[in-house]
Amino acid sequence: MAEQSLKQKTKKGLYWKFAEQFATYGMQFVIGIVLARLLSPSDYGIIALPVVFYSVAYILAGSSFATAIIRKPDLKEEDISTAFYYSTAVGIVFYILLFIASPWIADFYNAPVLKPLIRVSALVFLYEPIGTPQSIILQRRLDFKTPAIIRVVCNIVSGIIGITMAYYGYGVWSLTISSMLSGIVGLCFMLYVVRWYPKTGWSKESFRYLWGFGNKLMVSSLLNTVYNNIAPIVIGKYYSTADLGVYNRAYNYAKIPSENATGVLQSVTFPVLSKIQEDEAALAQNYRRILKASAFVIFPVMMLLAALAHPLIIIMITKKWESCVVLLQIICFSVMWYPIHAINLNLLQVKGRSDWFMKLEIIKKVYGVIILGVTLPFGLIVFCLGSVLSSFISLVVNTHYTGRLIHLGFLMQLKDLAPTFFLSLMTFVISWSLTQIISNIWLQLVLGGIAGSVFYFGVAWLLKMNQLSDIKYLFSR
Repeated sequence: MAEQSLKQKTKKGLYWKFAEQFATYGMQFVIGIVLARLLSPSDYGIIALPVVFYSVAYILAGSSFATAIIRKPDLKEEDISTAFYYSTAVGIVFYILLFIASPWIADFYNAPVLKPLIRVSALVFLYEPIGTPQSIILQRRLDFKTPAIIRVVCNIVSGIIGITMAYYGYGVWSLTISSMLSGIVGLCFMLYVVRWYPKTGWSKESFRYLWGFGNKLMVSSLLNTVYNNIAPIVIGKYYSTADLGVYNRAYNYAKIPSENATGVLQSVTFPVLSKIQEDEAALAQNYRRILKASAFVIFPVMMLLAALAHPLIIIMITKKWESCVVLLQIICFSVMWYPIHAINLNLLQVKGRSDWFMKLEIIKKVYGVIILGVTLPFGLIVFCLGSVLSSFISLVVNTHYTGRLIHLGFLMQLKDLAPTFFLSLMTFVISWSLTQIISNIWLQLVLGGIAGSVFYFGVAWLLKMNQLSDIKYLFSR
């Protein structure tokens, strides 16, 4: 009965996380199309320049503490309160630092608008920590419905404000202000629904636990964040802001389905698998099913996106963005593995091995920086090809400790994923071939999408792939 209850909770959680992610990214996708038509590649390049500073500040503010709280079996009020105090204090410190550093950051990129832009947008560090405990409490309850509804409302607010401001010529400020106001609306809803407030003081014991578990995850996240933002930093400094805007547009479109799936899997599977962390047989069985079902969904989506990239870009955001088509196609082959990486890394956190997590991140960043340094001077296309190589090597590295923990290493995972990968690759070939034969871009998009989808699910049905039953279960009542 307990297993059945957990299965139902997983199913319900997936429903709401998929609904949230689909609605969120769907709206962002539509809003992004409108904004991309109103704004220029340079506007998007400018807004991407300070992201690395925000990301680093967010991690140091204690985002990794949330993981420690979610997995703790005997959670106390002191744990949540201590995390809240820490995040709030660090948020204030980082806002002051960013406020002071904004002129130097603007000078580094030779973009004067960054000075006021950073001072305004960094206000997020003053109010965002207030909503973090509410979010953690909902995750521990496996309540994914409430944040899903809140996030949809916030995205509607953000879209209306952003499009209106862009239409009236506010340029890059339309992106900044809309994001901030959306965050404030979300915070108000969270406070009203959960109504948590700190009931205890600072606890040294709680902080020792949070820091003991979270510090390694924090270092890992810092490495990951800095690494992921090296390219934007270099492109923004040594190339033009338009080049950075084109790269970011391609990367952001590619990561929509991948990040969507990753977000769902991390949010739902982590608390669910944490509840069976001591039952290694059940953990391995559920882990393997999640892995195969995830690939079955995300691989064909990424291959269809790569195959139909040209008609999609031209129809959605016009020819002024055509230079991002090839980058988008290449990046799809890199980010398609991200959900698989996330599941492997989630297992380390479930088992409490944040030390292994950090070790893996250090190893991956070493060879990642080497690949980046070798490829970036040769242009963005070669750099994106290097990211595909780096992503596959990461698959080998990430599965090493999975093999040690539950005897599900690289070769076994590759064996599980191979049928789905090759079927998805054949889907890519069929859809892309149609775009080369058909001249009308609307027909390329429609017929290429239909043909690829019918082929993929038709062959999967003929081969009686087990993943079909898992997907069918998720959509059954």
